[in-house]
Amino acid sequence: MSEELLTPNADNELTGHNYDGIQEYDNPLPGWWKMLFIGSIVYGVLYMVYYHNGQVDRSMLVEYQQAVAANLRLQFSEIGELNPDRETLLTYMDDVKWSAVGESVFKTHCVSCHGSNGEGKIGPNLTDDKWKNVKTIEDIAKVVSEGAGNNAMPAWKTRLHPNELVLVSAYVASLRGTNPGAAKSPIAGEKSIPPWDEPQN
Repeated sequence: MSEELLTPNADNELTGHNYDGIQEYDNPLPGWWKMLFIGSIVYGVLYMVYYHNGQVDRSMLVEYQQAVAANLRLQFSEIGELNPDRETLLTYMDDVKWSAVGESVFKTHCVSCHGSNGEGKIGPNLTDDKWKNVKTIEDIAKVVSEGAGNNAMPAWKTRLHPNELVLVSAYVASLRGTNPGAAKSPIAGEKSIPPWDEPQN
């Protein structure tokens, strides 16, 4: 090996470390790398101050929820504010476009208790003819809005847009009779109820 490679110069000073006879040069990190490192620390501090300073309206989750709410308001301007009455629920129960909104609300908030197909988990099966707190289709919206069973079923009136309440109630009504696999057996207090009325044209 040449003497030139073994002899350090001013630009390549040894660190003084010695690992079983192996030495290393003291090569400083590139300036651009140091600036990236320092910049990431500064950004992290600013991020923490902005998003974690107790301002509840600054979290990324809140920003997302605000964007979703704005999008829903834009969509709901097409149908106005819906009332949770029998005719409205029957109408939107079979509306393909708006049933998709109800399904989205259901998949987001209800599957942990009622299952992805309404078959029931902790909560009751929503696909058969036996219901505990529902006798008419309007009762579904009432239960979704006000809750039931001493908060075993939470009230959603303060967490969902009124139209979301109506559309998810209509979607739940549409699950009746689908009878998915592994459906939960009726629970205590459930009784058979009459079929939903047919929507009037």
